[in-house]
Parts: sequence; structure tokens; C-alpha cells
Amino acid sequence: MPSKEQLAEQLDPATTVLLTVECQEGVVGAESALPELAAEARSSGALHRVARLVAAAHEAGVQVLHAVAERRPDGRGANHNARLLRAAGRLPVQQHSGTAAVRIAEPIEVADEDLVVRRLHGLSPIAGTDVDALLRNLGCRTLVVTGVSANVAVPNAVFDAVNLGYTAVVPSDAIAGVPADYTPAMIRNTLSLVATVTTTDEVLGCWRSRGRTRGRA
Repeated sequence: MPSKEQLAEQLDPATTVLLTVECQEGVVGAESALPELAAEARSSGALHRVARLVAAAHEAGVQVLHAVAERRPDGRGANHNARLLRAAGRLPVQQHSGTAAVRIAEPIEVADEDLVVRRLHGLSPIAGTDVDALLRNLGCRTLVVTGVSANVAVPNAVFDAVNLGYTAVVPSDAIAGVPADYTPAMIRNTLSLVATVTTTDEVLGCWRSRGRTRGRA
């Protein structure tokens, strides 16, 4: 774990972007295609903490980027080269572009300045999307990764961020996966090796202290 000073430096609002991963109605909402994952995201408090982080980012001037997974009704461009991806095409709730399933889920509030990146293929919120180019144009050095799932999309995002040269920060209580005990195991044995693992409260504390410092200037 970095010191408070080191974490505050990593989370400088001017060079930090907050990424929410698949926090959409069709994944974590009441009509989820993956009800077990949706229930875990909500009962664990992870989705609520993502919402707190987004609200704090808006207050602190941290750019927020929402990564959404979508699918065309005809499936064109979607992957079929993995069991998970083939199964996705048979789920009763589909993440079709333009439907309620791909809206950012409550209680997360989307601001006008937020960016939303939608992908039709693959498992990663970053690889093969506009995310890297957007981050570089924003002057991002640190990517805070939140959302679901700890099984697939979140580790994909962390690995891609690190491979592209960004510092990845993971608030451990703002991600969720299934079963419930898998998430801490993934964090302990994998994500902690490549990312700064912290908590929602520690991230909020850094951004609030920056705000107080600016207020005294």
C-alpha cells in the first residue's frame, strides 16, 4: 500500500480518470441479464460506492468515463470465440444498443461532462475501443477502475491500463464479482500485483483534501 501522500499524488484530479465498467441496467440493474452478479453488486455495496466515487469525481473535477458493453440485435461484430460470449447471445436480457439495458444504472449519476464509450466486441473496456486515445488526450496518468465484474472485465481493464503505461488504482470495495469470495481472492492474488489497491473512503479522502487545499489558496 502506498502512503497517504503517495496515493494523493497518484490521484491528482488533473491527471486522473475514473472508469466505471459495465455499470449498466442490463448488467447490475433490476432487470439484469446476470441476476447473481447484479445482486452481489448491490448487496455488497459496490454499486453504491461507485456512485459515491462518481459524485466525488464530479465535485473534484476528475474526469469520469463510463464503459458500456453493447450488442447489435443482429449480433454483427460480436465475438463468438469463447463460451462466455456465445452464452451472452442466448441470455433473456440483451444489451442491445439504444435500449434501457445499456443505460448507466442508478444510483450512478451521469454528468454532461462524462464520457461514455460503448463497445460491440470483446471482453475489455479498453482494448479495441476509444478509451486509450481519450485518456491520452485528457492527460491521464492514473486510471481508477470500478464496476463489474471482478471475474472478467475489471481485470481486463486493469491489465490493459498497466500495459498501456497508466497507473491503475482499484478501490477494492467498489468492484464486484461472483461468487462473493472470488473478488477478494482476485484482488489479493492478482490485482494487487499490478495495481494500487485502496478503498472508496481513501480515494474520497484524497479528492476532498485536494478541494480543501484549493479553497485555502
